[in-house]
Parts: sequence; C-alpha cells; structure tokens
Amino acid sequence: MPSSASPQTAILNVSTRPFSISAKVEVTPGGMLAIAALVTGILLSTAVIVRVAKS
Repeated sequence: MPSSASPQTAILNVSTRPFSISAKVEVTPGGMLAIAALVTGILLSTAVIVRVAKS
C-alpha cells in the first residue's frame, strides 16, 4: 500500500577553509521504522555482550 506521507529530509552543510562537506538524506516513514528497529537490535545485542563479558 503506497504511503501518502512525504519523506523527511535532513541537509548538512559544513564549510571550513580547506574542506567543504554537503550531505542530504531523505527517509520515508517506513524507513524511519526500519532504522528504529535496527538501532534497537544493536542496543539490545550490545547489552547482552556486555553482560556476558562481565560474568
């Protein structure tokens, strides 16, 4: 089912004397959910690794 919501956009521009960086990211609501699921999985697995390492 196609979503009628527009993607969220983030733009970063950093300029210093020798360097200049420009980045743009567009994420749909479904993509945000996927990112949240990945971050949750990473945090939970890290917690398990730390707990096992302490015992």
